[in-house]
Amino acid sequence: MQEVAVETFGSMAKTEKIAFILEQVRLCLDRQDYVRAQILSRKISPRVFDADTTKEKKKPKEGDNMVQEAPAEIPSLLELKRIYYELMIRYYSHNNDYLEICRCYKSSYEIPAIKEDLAKWIPVLRKICWYLVLAPHDPMQSSLLNATLEDKNLSEIPNFRLLLKQLVTMEVIQWTKLWEFFKHEYENEKNFLGGALGTKAAEDLKLRIIEHNILVVSKYYSRITLKRLADLLCLSLQEAEKHLSDMVNSKALIAKIDRPMGIISFRTAQDSNGVLNSWASNLEKLLDLVEKSCHQIHKETMIHKVVLKA
Repeated sequence: MQEVAVETFGSMAKTEKIAFILEQVRLCLDRQDYVRAQILSRKISPRVFDADTTKEKKKPKEGDNMVQEAPAEIPSLLELKRIYYELMIRYYSHNNDYLEICRCYKSSYEIPAIKEDLAKWIPVLRKICWYLVLAPHDPMQSSLLNATLEDKNLSEIPNFRLLLKQLVTMEVIQWTKLWEFFKHEYENEKNFLGGALGTKAAEDLKLRIIEHNILVVSKYYSRITLKRLADLLCLSLQEAEKHLSDMVNSKALIAKIDRPMGIISFRTAQDSNGVLNSWASNLEKLLDLVEKSCHQIHKETMIHKVVLKA
């Protein structure tokens, strides 16, 4: 069944082809053949699920293959969309690709049958929030985070709104307090769609909070001692240095460590053009302040002269 190239069958209905490929992907995932599952899943473009099914079908021209109607047992396009993203969540879960899992849940969340049913969309929205927090910080994650915060449905799960709000706020988060507050929600996740998040996710959650805190420190400090950074992160010196080095290696942050002095510098190295531009900008601001000061002095002098004459 895996070898059948069903996409080449011109006379089959589109939904029947999609259903067959999805069944191929499911079999590969059940056999833990993730490479073949990925190859097969790429035969389906996510845009095919956004097609308008209400439009009238064009009549085939003379000489074209007649496309058969899909059998009655084949699910609708929206149902196939749900199955597709469920299978993709299974695929991305094997290597803990949290951002892609979040995007899959986000696409499932947009399905009308889910979005219109409170009992269905709350578990999906919970998973979106969890996987957003677990995903490494990058522009895509930041964009999804801000878009999710604007969702009015978050008011139904205020704890998760608070969790996302803490991540977009540039303040250091105390891991012990956060875990104490959200531990019950985390353990309760096994009762919702998709099941428990697992121990690996708990470790990654702590790692994301540490990375968030390092980014916050880099925003407020240009130079800081390693000991002070470790105190802010509630970590040992070795752990703080390791996490900082990992972020620099992954290009999530620019920093230099002077190990003999124990000082971290978050300043970015500027080229000669950048230095000259910053000097020109500083001189322009200085001259502007001098001009305003001269104007104020002249104004005060004129008022003082008028008072003396009176």
